[in-house]
Amino acid sequence: METAYTPPVVAAQFHFDPDTYLEMVRAEVPAYDRLQALIAEATTAVRAATILDLGSGTGATLQAVVALHAGAQVVGIDASPQMLAHAAAILPDAEFRVARLEDALPSGPFDLVTSALAVHHLDGPGKADLFGRVAEVLAPGGLFVLGDIVVPEDPAEIVTPIDGDYDRPSTLAEHVEWLAAAGLDPHVVWSDRDLAVVTGQGK
Repeated sequence: METAYTPPVVAAQFHFDPDTYLEMVRAEVPAYDRLQALIAEATTAVRAATILDLGSGTGATLQAVVALHAGAQVVGIDASPQMLAHAAAILPDAEFRVARLEDALPSGPFDLVTSALAVHHLDGPGKADLFGRVAEVLAPGGLFVLGDIVVPEDPAEIVTPIDGDYDRPSTLAEHVEWLAAAGLDPHVVWSDRDLAVVTGQGK
């Protein structure tokens, strides 16, 4: 019998400094602003009254998304209380919860689930497990929009520095496969070297 995926026990969580995060990520991810814009744009494929954001960090992605879905009820999760304090300051109407991606997701249902530059911290089985749980909390016809680091076919196209431990990117093809296995309809919105935006539509 196939056993359910069990997330690894982590002794300590790696946290970014919210005050320097934007400067750091723009230096390491040259197409960061382009990625953020495309994530937000992809969310307009649905009219969202309820939104779940995975790995909210400082709230930059969620701020851009919320601007396109006025009046939506928003829940964001992140493992770092410090990052979420920054997000809450710019999005006071959103609800933020300290939680890891491996933890049980808020029950929803959500019209829209978003995530930027967070899922690559999970290994392959962890990503597949998360996508399955996202599918479970999506409303019928809801949309999952993911923008993240991927492993390009050509190693020469690796731009973003990764540590090989905390960072565990997978190929774009694997993301598409796992989304489909979760029962979502995958669509590659954009890819450029080691970055991609991909969506999964609920049924």
